[in-house]
This record gives sequence, structure tokens and C-alpha cells, in this order.
Amino acid sequence: MEDTTGTNSRKLLKRLRGTLAEDSAGQARLDKITHLIADSMGTEVCSIYLFRDKSTLELCATEGLHADAVHKTRLRLGEGLVGRVAARKNTINAANAPATKGFRFMPETGEEIYSSFLGVPIQRLGSGLGVLVVQSKTAREFSSDEIYGLEIVAMVLAEMAELGAFVGEGAALRPQHQEPALFRGTPVQEGTASGHVWLHEPRVVVTNPIAEDPQIEKQRLSSALEKLRSGIDDLLDAAHFGDKEPRAILEAYRMFANSRGWLRRMDTDIDQGLSAEAAVEKEQSAARARLSQVADPYLRDRLHDLDDLSNRLLRSLTGQGRNTGAVIPSDAILVAQNIGTAELLEYGRSLKGLALEEGSVGSHAAIVARALAIPLVIHAENLTTEALNGDPIMIDGDAGVIHLRPDDSVASAVKDKIAMQAKAQKRYAALRDSPAIAACKTRVTLLMNAGLMADLPSLESSGAEGVGLFRTELQFLLRSQMPKRSELSAIYARVLESAQNKPVTFRTLDIGSDKVLPYMTEVEEPNPALGWRAIRVGLDKPGVLRMQLQALLRGANGRDLSIMFPFIAQHEEFRQARSEMDKALEREKILGHPLPKSLRVGAMIETPSIHYAPKAFFDSVDFLSIGGNDLKQFFFAADRENELVRKRYDTLSSSFLSFLEDIVTKCQAHKTPLSFCGEDAGRPLEAVCLAALGLHTLSMRPASIGPVKQALMNTDLKALKVELDQARLAGVDNLRKTAANFMAKHGG
Repeated sequence: MEDTTGTNSRKLLKRLRGTLAEDSAGQARLDKITHLIADSMGTEVCSIYLFRDKSTLELCATEGLHADAVHKTRLRLGEGLVGRVAARKNTINAANAPATKGFRFMPETGEEIYSSFLGVPIQRLGSGLGVLVVQSKTAREFSSDEIYGLEIVAMVLAEMAELGAFVGEGAALRPQHQEPALFRGTPVQEGTASGHVWLHEPRVVVTNPIAEDPQIEKQRLSSALEKLRSGIDDLLDAAHFGDKEPRAILEAYRMFANSRGWLRRMDTDIDQGLSAEAAVEKEQSAARARLSQVADPYLRDRLHDLDDLSNRLLRSLTGQGRNTGAVIPSDAILVAQNIGTAELLEYGRSLKGLALEEGSVGSHAAIVARALAIPLVIHAENLTTEALNGDPIMIDGDAGVIHLRPDDSVASAVKDKIAMQAKAQKRYAALRDSPAIAACKTRVTLLMNAGLMADLPSLESSGAEGVGLFRTELQFLLRSQMPKRSELSAIYARVLESAQNKPVTFRTLDIGSDKVLPYMTEVEEPNPALGWRAIRVGLDKPGVLRMQLQALLRGANGRDLSIMFPFIAQHEEFRQARSEMDKALEREKILGHPLPKSLRVGAMIETPSIHYAPKAFFDSVDFLSIGGNDLKQFFFAADRENELVRKRYDTLSSSFLSFLEDIVTKCQAHKTPLSFCGEDAGRPLEAVCLAALGLHTLSMRPASIGPVKQALMNTDLKALKVELDQARLAGVDNLRKTAANFMAKHGG
């Protein structure tokens, strides 16, 4: 393809389109494609290698190599020059292939007589499908025009594979989305669900990768770009002047949308014979391939920006918006790259489960998924590329496993697990109205965590005795601007009314770290988890804290009110926060508003430092609640969002349990009521150990109350405490096995 105008490339693509349109079997179509490419490029060999599985490439068609090698020759990812092209997603152009690093001789193919080698990846949106190779006897490097032409052909092959053009005999010929697929991710919300895929953002399918008239395609691209730029300008005009972060993102979008290099590359792709949307997707695939190899977070964000812009441009060109007209299935399991809190809440309880490619354990989506009690798995790499709307899918939130298009044996096993869980839920429901009294007659109070009005019906159905933690930040996170005091007081009033005289403890605004309000200027911090967050923000911005405290007092409207301040690290912080509470009370009294019937003001123990606070602190608080999630990460100096260290440290380690017991002892000495709030409170084994230490008030997600109550009722906490003490005295570092053995032996 020496003609840089793209004429020869367009001729080849036109011939390929005719071949792809023929009504022939997949193998015959592939054989004809390799013949056309070799003939057009003037090479003796053209071969197509496709992935048989994630790590194995198979020779699926060839012109020039031995026909007997087809479907027999296989290479591991990274093996030989073909495997290296696939692994690196980069072109290899070698004049002397046998002397090139990584070369592997495959005698069954008869390729020993061919010297030059050119291999390009066949990929779609950064996901590898295979490798396209041409070879010739003459020792020469292929020209840049020839390389570019072969990349264009590989792009078209990837699109046709997506459209199912190669369905036929041979496992490697079937599109990947026809195969059962297993994805391993990170479990966030327990539970198992079976249903059908509902894509949050259905991917755009390019149905016409080859175009006849480059000028028409360039005009289509230009019009779509102008529409895109205009939309970004409108968003910038509407953006609030003080919102620096959103403006910075939009400015980056505008920069990319006006990038001459991006436009020039797409114009060149169109000159070679691609349609406007195929040209956009070719550059998007290249950006995604680069994205996978970039370590720098800033550059990765910029490539993400380009990826998002490409999606917007593709939707404009194809008319395939987010709303495809399809009806969400009744058993929908939402599949997305990531999703915002408000978007997830729009789906509400219509979802059976949630599977994300990105996300984090402490993300807003995770909080909402827990509130909705739907299984959630994150870090399911490449799931959105593989899944199609309507695909059968099963999600195991306990193991962090997703089965896409499961075979009969897997489907049967998962359904059995779901049936067992349903049977267990019936058993737990029978215990709903029974108090949690352990076998040793110890009474344990079980409370639930909440943050949305949608959580409150669970107060009755779960058997919880109250709300141990109401996360007030969700009402702030779900808005595009600061909520008004009247709005908040109305929400707090509805919460108390819905609780029907059961106690509710409101935690004041806990933002910062991974919870950033969209309308507040984001502060750049090297370690946000240890930075400006929670009560630190409240004390530095007292106007916001006072407004929320006034809203809580007015929402109580003469009823009992319980408030706790988050992330108290020293006595002085609680003293200042309590002072703001007293000022709010005095102001409400002056205004003639009804004061709470009773007022309890407490704090959360989330840092080890507060355990060593002076006696005056324990005397000044009405109650304390251990925030187990944060306390554990700071005790072990292990970020709970970091998968490299998160699982290294165990709640049931001897050191952490001893620290918790010290807190219990100190609170008992000061007669300070104490509770434990966090994920560990909702895990039966951890819960009985916490109760054995003297933590007799536990707050958890509603779905955990039944399993925890049953475990407590079957356990002699005093006997368990003896076992744990003996193991600690014997120097056992982790008490999980000790506790599990005790439970198994005594029927817990």
C-alpha cells in the first residue's frame, strides 16, 4: 500500500466488505480474507490468529503457510512474535524475523522460508481479539503506509468480529460474547443473585465500519464534533464560577475536543476507507491500549477523558444514546464501568445485583448497594466489554465472582446457593421479634445502620431495635448544591417518625477522604484518609455544622434526639463540637422552637488516639460508638481501599481484640455506654467475638441482623471469652481459627 492517499486501502476494504457480506461459513470467510489481504499487499503470507481463551492464540486462517497448521498451531500470550504483538498490543515490523528477539520457530507452519514479518493487534476498545500477520520471503521492513493500512484492516476485522461475522466451526471463531465467562473481582456487599445483564451505558456498535465517500464521512465527523464542542461550551457556561474541579474537567474536555492531532488522525483513518464512527473507535482503541500501560495517574485521567469524549462522539454519530428503547428486565443485574450515587438510586430496588469494573469498598455506590441490600462486586475487569444487554448473569457477592452466560452446571450450583440463602432468611425472619439473648443469658442489643429514607422500612422487617448510625452525609452527596436547613429538618423529622419511637442516632456530616461534596472545592491532599475530613471540616466550617445541628433540633420537634460527632481524635475537638451544640440549643430556645425531650451527644472512636484521652473526655460524652472500619485501618496503618494491604490484617487478630477490650474496660470504668458500628458487627463470627469482649450493642446493615442474632442465641459468650483469653495467653496471633472451632463445637 504505497499510495498514501488511501486509494489502495479503500479498494481492499471494499473487497473485504463484499466478502464479509457473503453468506458463507466463518472458516471460508476467514480464508478468503487472508487471500485478499496477501494479494493486495503483495505478500506471500497473510495469517489470522484469534484468542481461543484469555491466554492462548490459535492460527485460524492463512494464505501461504501450511493449511494443516490451521486450528493446530497455538501460542501462549507473549510467546513468539505473534504472542508478543498480542501481549503488548503493539505492532512488530521485522526484516529478519528469525533474528528478532522473542522469535519462536513453528515447523508445522512451513514459515522458515519467510524472512520479513509484520504483525498488528486485532483489538476493539483496547480489548485484544487476535493478531493479523503478513510475511514475505524478501528481507525488508514494511513501510509506514503498509503498517497503517494493515492496522486499518485489523480495525475492520475487529468490528466484524463484534458483529458476529466469524461465527462458525472452531472455538476460536466464535465471538467471545457467545462463551460462558468468569470474572473475579472484589466482594463489597454479600449475597447471591441470578438475572440478566442491564448495561448502565450500552456500548455503541459500529455497524458500518467501511465507507464509500471520505468527504461525506469527514463532514459527518465535523458536524458531530461541532455538536460536541458546543455541548461542552454550554456546560462550561453553566458551571458555577467557584466550582474549580468541575471546570477543570470541562476545560480538559474542551482541549481534547479541539485537539488538531486527534482530528487529523481520524481524518487520515477516513481517507483510508473507514467510516466516521469507525475512525473514532480506532483512535479510542489506541487510547485504551495506551491507558493500560500508563502508570502515571494524571496521564491515566487524561486518557479517560479522551475515552469519554470518544463515547459521546460515537453516540452522536450513530444515534445510539443511553436510552436504547429496551425495557429493563425484572431481574436486572446492573453492569457498569462505574456509577454515581444519584444514578444508582434512580434504579432503586429494581436491581437484583450490581457489578462494576471500577469502584471502591468505601465508595458511595457501595454505601447505596448496602442500603438496598443488593450484592455488589467491584474490580470486574473487562466486564462491560464482554457483556451484552439481556445476557444471563449470576453474581456472588460473598466470593466476589461473576458468572456471565453460565453453563448449566454453574447455573444449577448458584441457584442451589440462592435457595439455601432464601431458606436461611425464612429462619431468620422467625427470630425477628425475639430479643438477642445469648446461651449464657447475656442480652445484646442489635441496631441497624441507615442513611436513606429507603432504609427505614427495614427497621421493622429486620427486627432491629433502633438505628445505631444514620449517615447524614448522603443527603448532602445526592445534591448538586448545599441543602437548605428546612429540607434537612424535614428529612430528619420523617426519619424519626418512621422509626416509631425506636431510638435513632444521627451522625453529623462525615465528608472528606473518599466522600467529596460536588459543590465544595476539593482540597488536594497527599493522604485524604488522614486529612481534612469529618469533624475537622465541621469545626473549620462552623456555619455548616451549626446549620445541620439546628436542622436536627428542629427535626426532633420535642422528641428524643441522639447525635454523635465523627472522627474525634482528641478531647478538644469534642469540646468544641459540643460547644456548637450548646449554642444551637440556646438559639432554638431564644427563637421559641421546641427543644428535644432528651438530648444525648456522643462521639465515634475511629482513631486509636481517643482511647488515651483524659478522664474528662469519657465523663463529658453521653455515649461512644466504635467506628470499626476506620479504627481498624488506623490501628494497622492499612488503607481499607488498598487491595494490596486491606486483607492482610484481621479484625480477629489478638492485638486488635485486646485493644477493643481495653476500650470496653475504660468505658465500663467511666460508666460510658459503648457500641460497635461497622461491617464486622454484621458478620456472625466477628459479632459473637465482639459481644464476648463486652460490646453488647452492635449496629450493622439490616440484612445481617438475622444471621447475627441466630449466632448469638446459640453461643455461650462467657465460655467463648475463656477460649479467646486462653488463646491470647498462649501467644496465638490470630483468633479466627479459635473462634471458628468453638462455634463449630458448640453449635454456634
